[in-house]
Amino acid sequence: MGDIAVVGIDCAFPGAAGVRAYWDLLMSGGAGIGPVPRGRWEARDFPAVGDSGGFVDDVDVFDSDFFSVTPREAAAMDPHHRLLLPCAWRALEDSGRAPGELAGTETGVFVGVMGGEWGRLTMSDLTRVTPLLGSGSSAGMAANRISYHFDFTGPSLAVDTACSSSLVAVHLAANSLLAQECDTALAGGVNIVLSPSLGLVYGQLGLAAADGRCKPFSADADGIGRSDGVGLVVLRRLEDALADGQRVYAVLRSSAVSQDGRSNGMIAPNRWSQERVLRAAYRRAGVTPDQVAFVEAHGTGTVLGDAIECAALGSVHGVPRDTPCAIGSVKGNLGHTEGAAGIAGFIKTALALHHRIVPASLYADRENSRLRLGERGLRLLKSPTRLPRGRNTAGVSSFGMGGTNVHAVLGSAPRSPKATPVRARAATEAVGVFTVSADTPEALRRNLAAQADAIAARPKGGAAALCWSSNRIKTGLPHRFAVTARDTGELVARLRRAVTLRTPVSPDAAVTTDRPWGRPVVAFLFTGQGSEFPGMTAGLYRESPAYRRHLDEADEALAAHLGASVRDVILGGEDPAHRPVAVQPALFAVGVALARTLASVGVTPAAVLGHSLGEYAAAVTAGALDMDEAARLVVLRARLTAGLPPGAGMLAVAAGAGELAPALAGEPDVVAAALNGPADTVLAGPLDALARIAGELAGLGIRAGELPTAHAFHSPLMAPVAAGLRAADVRCARPALPVASARFGRMLRDEPLDARYWAGQIEEPVLFDDALAALVRDLAPTHLIEIGPRPQLTGIAVRGGRVGGAELLHPAPGPEATARDLAETAGALYRCGVDPLWEELYVPEDRVVEPLAPYVFSSAQRYWDRLPAPAPAGTAPAVSQPPAGTAPTASQPPAAERRAGPEAATGAGPGDPVLLAVVEAVTEVGGYAPERVVREARFHEDLGFDSVMIMQLKNRVEARLPRVGEVSVQRLLPALRSVGSLAEFLDGVIMARSA
Repeated sequence: MGDIAVVGIDCAFPGAAGVRAYWDLLMSGGAGIGPVPRGRWEARDFPAVGDSGGFVDDVDVFDSDFFSVTPREAAAMDPHHRLLLPCAWRALEDSGRAPGELAGTETGVFVGVMGGEWGRLTMSDLTRVTPLLGSGSSAGMAANRISYHFDFTGPSLAVDTACSSSLVAVHLAANSLLAQECDTALAGGVNIVLSPSLGLVYGQLGLAAADGRCKPFSADADGIGRSDGVGLVVLRRLEDALADGQRVYAVLRSSAVSQDGRSNGMIAPNRWSQERVLRAAYRRAGVTPDQVAFVEAHGTGTVLGDAIECAALGSVHGVPRDTPCAIGSVKGNLGHTEGAAGIAGFIKTALALHHRIVPASLYADRENSRLRLGERGLRLLKSPTRLPRGRNTAGVSSFGMGGTNVHAVLGSAPRSPKATPVRARAATEAVGVFTVSADTPEALRRNLAAQADAIAARPKGGAAALCWSSNRIKTGLPHRFAVTARDTGELVARLRRAVTLRTPVSPDAAVTTDRPWGRPVVAFLFTGQGSEFPGMTAGLYRESPAYRRHLDEADEALAAHLGASVRDVILGGEDPAHRPVAVQPALFAVGVALARTLASVGVTPAAVLGHSLGEYAAAVTAGALDMDEAARLVVLRARLTAGLPPGAGMLAVAAGAGELAPALAGEPDVVAAALNGPADTVLAGPLDALARIAGELAGLGIRAGELPTAHAFHSPLMAPVAAGLRAADVRCARPALPVASARFGRMLRDEPLDARYWAGQIEEPVLFDDALAALVRDLAPTHLIEIGPRPQLTGIAVRGGRVGGAELLHPAPGPEATARDLAETAGALYRCGVDPLWEELYVPEDRVVEPLAPYVFSSAQRYWDRLPAPAPAGTAPAVSQPPAGTAPTASQPPAAERRAGPEAATGAGPGDPVLLAVVEAVTEVGGYAPERVVREARFHEDLGFDSVMIMQLKNRVEARLPRVGEVSVQRLLPALRSVGSLAEFLDGVIMARSA
C-alpha cells in the first residue's frame, strides 16, 4: 500500500472543541463526561440508561447563513449533517488550503455514521413529512451534503459498519486516493446521542456502564458510556502533500478490513478475526509487530470485549521484544462515540506521532489483572510517554458491533528537508500581507479577533510565514481584510485595531467597501522624466525578489544597447542628472520592472497610459513593443537628446493653457509642452524666454517652477531627436491592452506605435488630461496605479478632477519606498476583489505553512429536533418553538450577521403588492423572517434555494397572484436572479395579461 499523508484535522468531542482542546484533554488525563444536556431527553424517564455520558456542547448551533441553507432546511437536517459541514471547512483550512480552492475538483468525501436515528425520530409522523425532511433524515446524505456545499465531484459516500464506521471510511478514502479516484479526501465520522434508545439496548445486553463512563482495561470496567463526537481528517498521497509543502501530521502506511463471519454471536467480538486484521494491516505496511510502539485499541470497557481484544493484541504483539507494546483507548476520556469512535482514535494517534508523545491511558492505575497484559507483552501507560526520535509506528483498531473490524497502521511524518539558509536582512523582518476573509462584516470582525488572540499567544517573531499561510488559507470569502506587517507584535496590534472599526476591512484604508461585488478595473499610469532621484526604488530592490529580478532583466536589455548598466544609476546615491544619457533608460527600467512585478503578483491592468517617456514602458506592458525593441528606442532617444545644444528647459505652471495664452503670445519660441490638467501646464523653450514668462506670471500671482531638465521636450526644439527616431526601423505589434495615447489625447484606435508615432511623440505636446479623461470615460477604472519612482500623475489627476472615484495606489511612492508599499498595493486590490499571486511577495524561506486559528462560525442560529408544521399557502411561516428545556430553533441572526445583499437594500412596501407577494412566498418556503428577504437577495447564493424550493416557491407565488396564472419553470428560471428580478418578471406577466 502506498503512503497516505494526514495533512488536516478537525474535531469536536466531549470536553474538547477543536484539535488543540482535544490534545490538551488527552495530555491532562481529562474526561469529557457529564450529565445529559437539557433538550435531549429527561434522564428521570429512562433510569436504566443513566443520567450521564459524553456530550458535545452546542450541537444545536449551525451557521446556516454561511452554508447558504435556509432556516427551514436547517431545521429539517439531521444534526449529524450540521456538525459535519463546519468540521469539513476547518479540516481543509488546517490542511493549509482555502476550502474554496477545491471547488469543482474530484475531492472525495467518506463519512462514517451509525444508524438513522434522526429519520426515525422525525419521519414517524406522516402529517409532517416534507421534501426537506426526506433529504435531511437520510444518513447517506451525510457525505453528499459536504460534497454538494463544497462543490466536490469525487467519490462521496456514507459508511455504516456500526462502531467501526469512521475508520472504515478512512480505509476507503486511502484506497480511493491510491486508485487515483481523487487527489484529496475528507474522511471521518460523526455521532450524536439523539435519544436513549441505543442506551436501552446496551443496558438490556448488559453492556451499559452504570456511571456512563468507559473504563478500558480497568478492573472497574463495567460497560459502555455513549458519547457525541465528530472528526474529519484530510488525506493526500504523501508525494503530493510533500510537493505542495503541506504539513504532515502522520502517514497512513496501510489499513485492513475484515469480518467476523459466523462466530459466537452476531454482536459478539471474535478474537481470531481481530488477529487476522492486525496481521493483514502490518503485512501491507511492510512492518513487523515488534516495530509497533503503541496501539490505540478499540477498548470499549466491556468485560468480554476487553478480554478478547487483549488476547488478540497479545497474540500478535507479544513477540519477544525489548519493551512491551503500549496500548490505550481514548474511550476512557470521551466515552464511546460509536460512528465516530474510529476517527477519535485515529486522530489521537496522528497527534501522538506528530508531537512524539503518547498520552496516558485513563484508568491505567487500576489495571484489570485478569487481562494478563504483562504476560502478553502489553502495557497500559500510566503517564505520557515520549517517543524516540526517528520514525515510529503505531496501530489503530476499531471493531463494529456487527463484526466488521478495521486496523490502520500509522507512521511518523518524514523529516522535512533542511531549509535553505535565510539571506541576511538589513535591520527589519520581511514584510507580508495578512489576509482574512469571511461571509459577513460581523463574521470578519469575529475572525480577526480570533486570529489576533491566537497570534498573540505565539512567541514573538517575524510575521512573513504567518502572512503567507493566511494567503493560502484565509481567502475566498466575500468580505476581505488585508494588512501588512513585519512582526507578530505589529500584526496583532493592527488586527485588534481593525476589530474596533465599524467596517473591519483595513485599519488604514480611507475608503472601505463592505463586499467586493465585482473584480476591480485597474489602469496603470506610467510616470515620465522628472520623477528621478538618487537611489530610486533601492529599498524595493533590496527587499523584493520579484522587483529585483525584473529590474535586472530590464537592465540587461538596456545594457545591450547602452554598453553599460543603469542599475547603479538607479540604486546608487549619485544624482542621475550627472549622467544624462542614463536618465531616460533608468526611468524606463524602473517603469517596466514595476509593471512586471505587479503582473507577477497577479495585478494586470485593463488599460495603460504613459506620460512622455512613460509611454515606452506603457507600450511594453501593453505588448506593442517587446523589451529589447523598447530598450533600443529609449537608448537612441537618450543619445539623440544628449546631443542637443544647451540653453533650453521646461517650466511647470499652475494654470491652464487659456490663462497662459497672453504670455505665450509674447514669446513665440515657448510652447505648451504638456497639458496635464485644467490648472496644470508645462511650458518648454529657451531658458531666457522661460525666465521672462516666469517673472510675468509671478506678477499675476500664478505659481511656476523650473523642471530639472536641460531640454525642451515636446517642443519644436526636439526636431533633431524626432528626425533620428523617424529614421529608426521600429518593430511593433498591435497592443494587447487598450492604450490611452497622451500624444493624441484619446484611446488608440488602429494607429501603430511605429517610428512615426515616437517621432511625433517627442516634439508634440503631451495631452495627458485628455488621454486620462478618455480612459476614465471608456473603462471607468476602480483603481489608478502610478508606475514610477514617486507619485506625480496621481496628484495631477486629483487636481484635474479626473479620478472618477477610483482609488489611487503606488507600489514605490518615493525615497522611503520598500517592499511594504508593494505589499500594501496588493493588499488594497485584494480587499476589492483581486486574487493576487501571493508567492511573489515572499522569499522561499518564508513560504512555510504555519497553523492559524480555525474559522469561527456564527453561534447565533440554533436548530434542534422539533420542526414547524408546513405553512399553508398565503400565511407567513411560524417560527418553530422548541419544547420546554430545549435550545431555540432557527433563531434569526442579528442585523450585522445578515448577508442577503448590500446594506442599502430595501424590502417590499405596501405599495408594491407583487414584491410583497414574492417576499411572503420566500419566507414561507425558506423559513426566513420577512425583514431578511430584501429585494437584492439572490436565491441561490444568499437564500440557499434549490430546485425543490424553487418549485414550492412557484406554487406559492401563483397562489398569491392569481392574475399571473400558471408560469412554466422554463419561463421562470431566467428571472430567478434575485427577489427583485422575480417580482419585476411577474409584474411584467400581469401587465401583459391585462393588455
